[in-house]
Amino acid sequence: MNAITPTPGQLALADAIAHGCARQSDAITYVEASAYTDPARFTLEHERIFRRAPQVIAPSALLPEPNMAVPHDGFGKPLLIARDSKGVAHVFLNVCRHRGTRLVEGEEPVCASRIVCPYHAWTYKLDGSLVGLPRPDSFPGFDKSEYGLKRLPTFEAGGLIWFSFDEGASFTEAETLTHDFDAFALGQQHMFARRTHDVAANWKLVMDAFLESYHVLRLHADTIGPFFQDGVTSGDTIGPHQRSAVGRESAVAALDLNDWKALRASITFAYQLFPATIMILSPDYVNIMVLMPQAVDRVLVEDFMLIPEPPRTEKALDHWQRSWKLLDEGVFAGEDYRAAALGQNGLQSGAIDRLTLGTLETGIRHFHDTVEARLAAN
Repeated sequence: MNAITPTPGQLALADAIAHGCARQSDAITYVEASAYTDPARFTLEHERIFRRAPQVIAPSALLPEPNMAVPHDGFGKPLLIARDSKGVAHVFLNVCRHRGTRLVEGEEPVCASRIVCPYHAWTYKLDGSLVGLPRPDSFPGFDKSEYGLKRLPTFEAGGLIWFSFDEGASFTEAETLTHDFDAFALGQQHMFARRTHDVAANWKLVMDAFLESYHVLRLHADTIGPFFQDGVTSGDTIGPHQRSAVGRESAVAALDLNDWKALRASITFAYQLFPATIMILSPDYVNIMVLMPQAVDRVLVEDFMLIPEPPRTEKALDHWQRSWKLLDEGVFAGEDYRAAALGQNGLQSGAIDRLTLGTLETGIRHFHDTVEARLAAN
């Protein structure tokens, strides 16, 4: 295995923190309240962003072994994430090619080399190929090779599985992130837990919460706030995606940029993957949040927690269970998602016609500019 080393971009963010170069703009900006409340706009976002752009569906750790499959319904169509016998990841429509029956029910991983339709027992390998059907004599002239599962464009690299509904989708923008995620050994992590939250807010309000650190010492005062330094942050962009770093409560000015382990202990890195995925890379674990918009005022958020290896002792298991409870139930659901829902409630009241962004909220401004550009594209 190659040695894990940070990318120049990651080191540049750490250097900016060490030398007090905070990420900020020089002026107040605004976002129209209608960006979060207008149903017609939400429909346009669905058509021009979520039906076109590549998006993360899950970490690779969801399918750690060959011959595994997981049903997924969060994106509006029945999907099946699969890893075939050769270890290749695929995203299929979870639909039998015979009569359109859903193939796999539930939402838990299935470990099998074959998927059998519950209706007429048409059988598929996890590469999507149709390998058998009862009474083939009743389908004269039938060619099994033409009846494989409908595969959507799929890309796996750097520990993430991406897909798109657009047959012509390019994953170039996703590929540019691979080296960054390799620096965190994302592809070697163990999935400790996952849970889906139903949040009564526009999806962009949830994204906004992870695009600035201005709220950390206030909203998270009783949970993770004390671990961070106020306003000690840096950030940049990688295509439509954003990368940021927030200083922990430590001697960041004395950081050794040649010591990646020490940097990770003093800085929390985060990635906001366009259109709607958030990654928080803490010193010893990773949180991934995949947003799946359902309506102008409703979004499903699937939280994943990845850790370096499976817990091997009761003490280790207890440690990670407490960490998961703090983050998933406390920090995210109890604070970030709750704040988004409260914001949605306030915006829908009509009390304000625009949101005001200060100089420490420049990440939000960039994100909304990217959304606007995609909506304007034909």
